[in-house]
Amino acid sequence: MTAQAAAPLHLLSAGAAQGLVAALAPAFSIETGVALDTAFNAVGAIREMLATGARCDALILTDAMIMELEAAGRVASGTRTALGRVRTGIGVRTGDAIPDIADRAALEQTIRAASDIFLPDPQRATAGIHFVRVLEQLGVYRAVQAQLRPYPNGASAMRALSESTGPTPLGCTQITEIKYTKGVTLVGALPREFELATIYSVAVWADAQRPDIALRFAQSLAGPHANNARAAAGFET
Repeated sequence: MTAQAAAPLHLLSAGAAQGLVAALAPAFSIETGVALDTAFNAVGAIREMLATGARCDALILTDAMIMELEAAGRVASGTRTALGRVRTGIGVRTGDAIPDIADRAALEQTIRAASDIFLPDPQRATAGIHFVRVLEQLGVYRAVQAQLRPYPNGASAMRALSESTGPTPLGCTQITEIKYTKGVTLVGALPREFELATIYSVAVWADAQRPDIALRFAQSLAGPHANNARAAAGFET
């Protein structure tokens, strides 16, 4: 193995893809001999990182943001590939009663009854921004504001939910992050009128040090052989 081949692949990724990357990265590293150096964060935080000069080999972000970066020449043309659609949902601690979120009235009642409400950054994270809008649309934002527990991203919010000692905590983030977190159980997607489904894509950075390996990694996540892994992680077609 050459020194160049041994260099890690640097990945910047939205937290929504953490479970998928964790599932597929070991086989990729065994197959290629290349380890992954991964950084997961809220989409808005990654946007800020890139704006201040952060670099990578591959990145996973919302499809809309990848398109913007490609148009600006920062993503290698033709490498953008969709991973699938991720819905936003509600989770509870594993073992807690499963609340009703089937419609507007049920969701409002469940939120009002929550002792703590865990969510990703309401200014930088896709799901956090959306959930605050949902609370405002339900007319409960002011009533539950003191119960809100924002975290930098969905992964950290769900870990905090799993460790919560409150009597009736719940969390809202993207379904992939809920499914990935031990100690948290997915209740379901938000009711249709509040649904947020975000398409995520993987792409190769324009200045990738190993564009060949980065493209191979992208294909390992987005190819048909990974259909089952994407579905298990919470990505929908």
